[in-house]
Amino acid sequence: MVYTDFINWDPRGIGGEIMANKNNIETKEKQVKELAEKIKASKVVLLTDYRGINAEDITKLRAELRGIKTEYLVIKNNITRRALKECKIDGLDDCLIGPTAIIMCEEEYLAPIKSIYNYVKDHDFYKIKGGVIEGKVSDENEITVLAQLPSREELIAKLAGALLGNITKLAIALDAVKVQKETA
Repeated sequence: MVYTDFINWDPRGIGGEIMANKNNIETKEKQVKELAEKIKASKVVLLTDYRGINAEDITKLRAELRGIKTEYLVIKNNITRRALKECKIDGLDDCLIGPTAIIMCEEEYLAPIKSIYNYVKDHDFYKIKGGVIEGKVSDENEITVLAQLPSREELIAKLAGALLGNITKLAIALDAVKVQKETA
C-alpha cells in the first residue's frame, strides 16, 4: 500500500497560506477565556522570567506557592496577552517577551509577592517582570517595594509587643507607687 496522497500534501492549503485548524482556534479561545477568568478573580498576577530555572527548583517553588494557595502557570505569551486584553489590562506587553511564568492568587497579594521576591533573591537568573495587584498594573520596582514591607502578621506582632511593653512599664510604675506608699 503506497501513500501517495501524503507525498504531495501541502500544509499551506490553497493560495500558499497556512490554514488554521478549527480545533486549535477553539482550544486557544478556550484557554484565553479561562485565563481571563482567573486573572479577573485574582488579587495578584505576577509575570516572571523563568529562564535558567531547573526542574528541581521549579518543583520546590510550585510546592511553596501551593502552600499559600497560589497558582504557577507557564502559558504562551500570546494567550496571556489576549487574556489581559480581555480583562482590559494594558501596560504589560513589554513583560510578555521571552519565557514568562504567571503567578496568580485569589486570596491575598502579599504572601505570593514575598515568596517570589525571596526566590528572586536566592536565584539571580529568576526575574520579576511586572504584574497586576488588585487591578492596578505594577512594574518590577513597585512589586519589590511591596515585597519588602512587613506582613500583616509581623505588624500585628510588633503592635502587640509594643502594647505589652507599655503595659509592663505601667505595671512596674504602679507597683513602685504601691511600695512607696506602703513604706511612707
